[in-house]
Amino acid sequence: MAKVVVALGGNAILSKDASAKAQMKAVKETAKELVNFIKNGDQLIITHGNGPQVGNLLLQQIASDSNENPAMPLDTCGAMTQGSIGYWFQNAMKEELLDSGINKDVISIVTQTIVDENDPAFQNPSKPIGPFYKADEVAELKAQHPDWEIVEDAGRGYRRVVASPKPLEINEYHAIKQVVDAGIIPIVSGGGGIPVVRKGNRLVGTEAVIDKDFSASKIAQLVDADKLIILTSVGGVFYNYGKPNQQELKEVGVDEVQAHIDADEFAKGSMMPKVKAAVDFVRNTGNPAVIGALEDVQNIIKGTEGTTIVKQRVNV
Repeated sequence: MAKVVVALGGNAILSKDASAKAQMKAVKETAKELVNFIKNGDQLIITHGNGPQVGNLLLQQIASDSNENPAMPLDTCGAMTQGSIGYWFQNAMKEELLDSGINKDVISIVTQTIVDENDPAFQNPSKPIGPFYKADEVAELKAQHPDWEIVEDAGRGYRRVVASPKPLEINEYHAIKQVVDAGIIPIVSGGGGIPVVRKGNRLVGTEAVIDKDFSASKIAQLVDADKLIILTSVGGVFYNYGKPNQQELKEVGVDEVQAHIDADEFAKGSMMPKVKAAVDFVRNTGNPAVIGALEDVQNIIKGTEGTTIVKQRVNV
């Protein structure tokens, strides 16, 4: 039984409709794909993003802020969305498993990710959260929220960005490992985990969002995963993406990918963190990482779709 960590992108949960009903429907469709890993005999560990959800929740908090009902801070909003998305996935996965004749337990774990309070990311916000805005909406947003940093996000519009420190440790990883060893499917580290700073025996939440792919890579290493799979909205990794000479990669060595990372050739808000997280996992474990599309899960399992990053490519 292979241990497989699957990191889900935002398209697995939220498209244009931010209602709970629409998101639960999207999660149900995602669960149909994820059950294929169980049918393949794999031990599955699920992690997911929460950027749109936590951004929308923050807007709701700000809109209703008052002395009697003060807005919750970003770390608490992260915990709230971990709970809500975990609840949706937990129920959807259990339903799909039972429909497939598989009686297997699923549990979501509120996960805290320890970061360094002196991480330079706190001085350079870069993680997009919340909805996309049009260019003509930016000036009004900055007037309403002068403390917000708003940037253009990979050609898709403008979004608020917050600090995104690197994960040092997953606080609950011992418990996660016990759950995995018991054959239970855990849903962990939603949105990269709640960012906390260690103060003696205390863990103190901080205003940040951790990249879910970096966190997934860290979890995959801590639970001794055999493979890390990052599912997104594109079929794999491309060189020169969107250009006439774009090249899709099927299998590539980690050193080659690193050279393209060093040359800053991947989009910072989308593919760059995915390839960095994959490279980190491969370098530290020697095991492969795959980046591919959610709808290609069955063929990713077969090894015919997605980009596989390996420690050293064998030339045939």
